[in-house]
Amino acid sequence: MTRIAVVGCGAMGSVYAGLLASAGNDVLAVDPWREHMQAIAERGLHLTGASGDRVVRFGAATEAPKAMMDLVIIAAKARDVAGAAETARALIGPETVVLTIQNGLGSADTVAEILGAEQLAVGIAGGFGASVRAPGEVHHNGMEVVRMGAYAGLSPERVAHVAEIWRNAGFRAEAVADIVAMQWEKLICNCAYSAICALTGLTIGQVMDDPEAGPISRACAREAWDVARKRGIAIHVEDPEAFVRAFGSRIPHAKPSLLLDHEAGRRSEIDVINGAIPREAAKVGLDAPVNATLVRLVHIKERAFN
Repeated sequence: MTRIAVVGCGAMGSVYAGLLASAGNDVLAVDPWREHMQAIAERGLHLTGASGDRVVRFGAATEAPKAMMDLVIIAAKARDVAGAAETARALIGPETVVLTIQNGLGSADTVAEILGAEQLAVGIAGGFGASVRAPGEVHHNGMEVVRMGAYAGLSPERVAHVAEIWRNAGFRAEAVADIVAMQWEKLICNCAYSAICALTGLTIGQVMDDPEAGPISRACAREAWDVARKRGIAIHVEDPEAFVRAFGSRIPHAKPSLLLDHEAGRRSEIDVINGAIPREAAKVGLDAPVNATLVRLVHIKERAFN
C-alpha cells in the first residue's frame, strides 16, 4: 500500500485521489475548500464519468497533518500552486516523491523553488475533463493519458515506479524522458481551446466546428507550435491544426478549465496557458498576436470576478 497525499483536490485532484484510493492506496486529500473536504470525509467521494460510477472513501482535510507520504501529488491550479507547495511541506520526507500536475508553463519551477528539485517529478494530464458538481461529487469526461518525468535529479527508476502506481489505479500513465516536449504538446492543445472557449462559452467540439471560432483556435495552436519549434523543443507534432483537432475530437463535449472557472465567476489560469505563448515568443524573436489578443480579452472579462 502506497501512502499518497493529493494537495489541491478540486475537480482533477479529486479524480486522481478517487481512483488511486480505489486501487487500495492510503490516500489523503488536502484542500482549503471545507465543504468539499467535509463531504468526502463524511460520505466519501461520488465519482462518475470515464471510469464508471462509484463512491470512494479516503481521508480528507483542510490542512496537512505532519505525516510522511510516499507520494505527494500537487494538483492545485497554477494560481494556487505556491500555497499548495507550502502546504505540502508537512507531508514530505527524504524518500517522498513530489509529482506536480498543472496546465501551462512555470508551475513546476515554482514548486522546485519552494520544495527543491531533487524529489520533484512533473506530470501532464492529456485528454481529461472534470468538474465538481457539488461538494463530494465529481464527474470526469475523459481519461486519456498522464505522462510524467523528472524535473531535475529524480532517477528514471523512481519516476517509473510512480507511473506504475498510477497504472495500477486504472490510468494510462507513462514515464517519459523529455517532459519539456510533453509540456509543449499539451500547451499547444490548451492554447487552441482554453481562451476561446472561455470567451464564447462553447465546448471544445463546438469551437472545432464553428466557422468563426475554429480558425481563431487553430491560429492559437499554430503560434504555440511555431514558438516550440523556434526554441528547439523536440515536439512530435508535424501539423498543429490536425494535432489539436485529433485532441479535441476525443473530448468534444468537454469544457476547458478556463471556461469552468468563468462559469463559477473565478479568475482563470490564462497567464500560464495562452499568456505563456507571447512571453516565450519574445525570447526567440517571434510574435504571437492571436494568443496575446485573447489574453487581453480574457483579462477584460475577468475584471468582473473576485
